[in-house]
Amino acid sequence: MTDVQTRTDAETQPEPAGATSTRRVVLLSAGALGAGAVLTACGTDATGTNPNGTDFDSNPVPAGSAGAQADSAGGNAGKVLVAASEVTVGGGVIKGDLVITQPEEGTFKAFSKVCTHQGCDVTEVNDGSILCKCHNSAFSIKDGAPTAGPASQPLAETKVALDGDNVVAA
Repeated sequence: MTDVQTRTDAETQPEPAGATSTRRVVLLSAGALGAGAVLTACGTDATGTNPNGTDFDSNPVPAGSAGAQADSAGGNAGKVLVAASEVTVGGGVIKGDLVITQPEEGTFKAFSKVCTHQGCDVTEVNDGSILCKCHNSAFSIKDGAPTAGPASQPLAETKVALDGDNVVAA
């Protein structure tokens, strides 16, 4: 009869105490760490300011610019924006996030001060135009439409009304 050995010498030798569990722990820890990193990268934070749960904007503005607001008056209907006497006929003033204009006597308009070309803030109202000095875009004080320069979209309009001696958010 022949003696058949079914185990190798390595298998018949006792393992040092804790060697197997240490290797398992290292491998399991590495796997858990990798899985955690993947899940973290794929997750979203529901505390973001955008509805999809992120703080990223699909239309970013340059650093140092406030960015366009959907309602630059902040939803504060009746909030005083400027005294009507400060807005000259055929001109306008920049107050806060808005450009308030008076294209005709008694008609007041308000637009975002953020240029639609690359997000710079407009800097002045002169000769019936709202001017952005970054790239020389100009916009109409009547409707915010671009009249010169690289901007191709109008400035965002905010509804305003005359309340006594003041222009207020409508």
